[in-house]
Amino acid sequence: MLVLPWRLLGIMKTGVFLLLLGAACSMASNYSKETNAASDEGFSRSEDAISQEELQKISEQLYQSDSNKAAESDITLNKQFLTSQTSKKEDQSPEPLFSFVNEEKLFSKPTYASFIKLLDNYHKKVEKGEEFTAEQLKEQDRFLEEIMKTAVMQELYRFLHNKNRYGTEAEFIADLKEMWFGLYSRGKGEGSSSGFEHVFLGEVKEGKVSGFHNWISFYLQEKKGVLNYLSHNYDGPWTSYPDVLGIQFSWDGTYKEVGTAFIGSSPEFEFGLYSLCYISRPGKVCHLKMGSHNLDIQTYTWDKTTYGNGKKYIATAYAVSP
Repeated sequence: MLVLPWRLLGIMKTGVFLLLLGAACSMASNYSKETNAASDEGFSRSEDAISQEELQKISEQLYQSDSNKAAESDITLNKQFLTSQTSKKEDQSPEPLFSFVNEEKLFSKPTYASFIKLLDNYHKKVEKGEEFTAEQLKEQDRFLEEIMKTAVMQELYRFLHNKNRYGTEAEFIADLKEMWFGLYSRGKGEGSSSGFEHVFLGEVKEGKVSGFHNWISFYLQEKKGVLNYLSHNYDGPWTSYPDVLGIQFSWDGTYKEVGTAFIGSSPEFEFGLYSLCYISRPGKVCHLKMGSHNLDIQTYTWDKTTYGNGKKYIATAYAVSP
């Protein structure tokens, strides 16, 4: 039997240990890469996967490029009562949330004007199916055309194009139209809902407000006297617009217990940010940056019906409040 000197045995053991350590590190590195890529569903190629750092960078770029957001003097809020018990259906804020909105300046902008045109095209009850006229379908196209002229949406398209999500701008627009405006049945009514209606206008299902995460819709309904602001449970850290507010309200007699909304954001910024998260992290929490502050967006997919080659419609998207 060959007997090796103890020093040589020690060296061999050290070598084996280093080899094992190197293999373990390599496996851990590969696992980390696979985990990072797996979070971006459907894109296993590392150069196509959208990393956490890239999401935060592009969301900050979209925020900085939003030239149509409200200035501090364009909106005056009267937030009133801050609650910790959102289940109470009590009106603890006697005044409206919006004391002033500079409609002349903001609502004359093409993206705002085309967005507002869409708001009377829907029935809020999910039991009733939606039917669009030819003019209303044109209004959807017009809104998409207007927002695609903005720096926000061009920035978003370039980012997704470079990540091989879309080959052309026309392909991107067509997919946005389907995922947001495509109809599906959330209640008994055939084709009674869409991601756009749910998120930006709101719906009523089983006596409760569902969705409704847009400040422009909120303001216009409050102005009409059919929406009553009750309280808020969250006020984001942003000192300029857009801000994020967690609110409780009743809408035509139905109650919204907890709902978040960007305040003072342009339609293209909100639409673009939700689209970014839905395309990058469908059905998951999307961790972003906005004005150097952390911002989380939750999206959900509609799994019962699909469009195109098995693509899923947007069920909802909203900012997450702590």
